[in-house]
Amino acid sequence: MENTRFEGAKQLFASLRRVFLPLPDHVQVHPGHGSGSACGKAIGSLPSTTVGYERRFAWWAPFLAADDEQGFVDALLDGQPDAHAYFARMKRQNQAGPALLGERPVPREFTAQEIADGMTAGTVALVDTRGVDEVHAGAVPGALSLPSLGKAATHIGSAFDPETDPAQLVVLAADAAEAAQWGDRFVRVGVDALTGFTSDLEGLPHEAPALVAPADLAALQEAEPDALLLDVRGRGEHAAGSIPGASQLNAGKVLFHQDRLPAPGTARVITFCQSGLRNTVAASALRRAGHDVVELDGSYAGWSRWADGQA
Repeated sequence: MENTRFEGAKQLFASLRRVFLPLPDHVQVHPGHGSGSACGKAIGSLPSTTVGYERRFAWWAPFLAADDEQGFVDALLDGQPDAHAYFARMKRQNQAGPALLGERPVPREFTAQEIADGMTAGTVALVDTRGVDEVHAGAVPGALSLPSLGKAATHIGSAFDPETDPAQLVVLAADAAEAAQWGDRFVRVGVDALTGFTSDLEGLPHEAPALVAPADLAALQEAEPDALLLDVRGRGEHAAGSIPGASQLNAGKVLFHQDRLPAPGTARVITFCQSGLRNTVAASALRRAGHDVVELDGSYAGWSRWADGQA
């Protein structure tokens, strides 16, 4: 997808000029993406608009008026958010035609033994839906951490690859109805593997994920010079300020670009995002893939507060 963005930008310019602008001003437009979407930068918050409004006020209007294709391309691509790796998979699926699911079965309740046996065999992936603090207090080793239903689609697309992973997803939920809500989010990004739920984690092993306090980070790096300090925020966030020496790889890409990480068993990966949410998702995916991960407690915001206190 990286190499298609320039051609795609040119095609968008041509489409606006050839198809969109000739339409009458009164034609209503209902966008497919809204403000906050990871699919682009500065997406407008209006739920609907008109051709005339966009012709007069859209950021791209001056470039179309001047027939300035290169200026349009440069402005469009500058500062775009990192594309999540699953976007490429969804593009292939949409071109081929997504699977016809029909009426999906009601998620069934799994026992602790079924989950444990399935995780050992690689046929079950447990999705822990608790908050970050609860997960840090103790979690099932190898479970995926998805702390937000509202961002479940983005997070499952980042943490689970249905093209290479045969596991069925079992989500921590109060009941089948709540589990189905998670499944509804997952299918939006082509993850159709949710088949069950568990209402609690009783009977499953627990351990606290490895954390390092900001005050102890330097000592850890000194003790483990081969450890990789990894910023899982976007490129723009990283460029605006990060921890000295940190590499950057978006949380939506870490699972799919493990070639940029130390091989499992060779060195630890120390991860952080801005506040901890994305980091917890990425760290859980990497742990499930076999990496030894240490999360920076408080992530970059916590480290920044600590660093300011040392000044």
